Amino acid sequence: MAFRRRNKSYPFFSQEFLIQNHADIVFSLVIFSLVGLMFETTAKTAVLFIQPQYNISTMSADGEVTLYHYGWKDCATVLFYLCITIILHAVVQEYVLDKVNRRLHLSKSKNTKFNESGQLCVFYLVSSLWSLYVIATEGFILHPSSLWENYPHVHLRFHVKFFYLTQLAYWFHTLPELYFQKVRKEEIPRQLQYVSLYLLHILAAYLLNLTRVGLVLLFLQYLSEMGFHLSRLFYFIDENHHKMFEMWSVGFVLTRMITLTLMFLAVGFGLVVLCLTRRLLVLFMVCFTQSWLLWKFFRFQLSRTRKMRLEQVARKRAAAKHQMQRTLKRDSGTYCKNHFFPKFVKSWH
Repeated sequence: MAFRRRNKSYPFFSQEFLIQNHADIVFSLVIFSLVGLMFETTAKTAVLFIQPQYNISTMSADGEVTLYHYGWKDCATVLFYLCITIILHAVVQEYVLDKVNRRLHLSKSKNTKFNESGQLCVFYLVSSLWSLYVIATEGFILHPSSLWENYPHVHLRFHVKFFYLTQLAYWFHTLPELYFQKVRKEEIPRQLQYVSLYLLHILAAYLLNLTRVGLVLLFLQYLSEMGFHLSRLFYFIDENHHKMFEMWSVGFVLTRMITLTLMFLAVGFGLVVLCLTRRLLVLFMVCFTQSWLLWKFFRFQLSRTRKMRLEQVARKRAAAKHQMQRTLKRDSGTYCKNHFFPKFVKSWH
């Protein structure tokens, strides 16, 4: 199974060979783990990577239900699905984004941003739909108070735990992808910044048993970010598309306001059983992040507005200068016609 067209072969164990064939290598590791399920001696180890751990069975009104909690073995599961994510990343890049790039003929910098937005759009779309499904299944939409009632929410259903494990796997997979995709050095700090923020908040929600609130916040965040990257994709396809950015700007501010309101209701007033120090820490972390995002957003909008005004002033000056040159040219032509041409005719007669 080859994910990349190979125009040139490189020596084994070289850097270029690893980058060119990283998806195939990871795919081989995944197959090796799945084959381990077939043998009794390796099945227990293989299950540790493939299946979520720490499950317990409890009785409920619907019968026997299997619930999960977290532990250090989750690291093995995250590692396995990190490999799956690298393979899916290569599939989307090879069979979707590269084909579109060849038609658009973008510059190298725009090509990098297009690939980044394309990958994130696919992830945000799948994750937002998945999180919405989990929220609807758990009944959080009809009963918002269930987000903080009966805290701590130590035991999770399978789809909730699996959602969080795959989220961690995706954001951890972006770190080696910086190497595999040969991201420019000046772009690495920006990407590390938002990847670290995602990992910090998802881990905090998972380890502090705030998975219910975290699901809603992730849904809102992913929906807002998907709007931005969709707008950027349409802008790269046709630079006249600006209205989607304006729609996203309104949604971005609304998302920040809803997030802050929900956090104050859920953590500030709902989770009274949570230790005061943890409550303040969680509130500070979320409020600081949302305030920082708003500050960056308004700062960007102000700089963009200032730049547009300067461009308008420059265009007006250029238009006025051009108009003045045309006027002077016309006046000089009239002067020549009225003063020199009659003298020439008179002398000729």
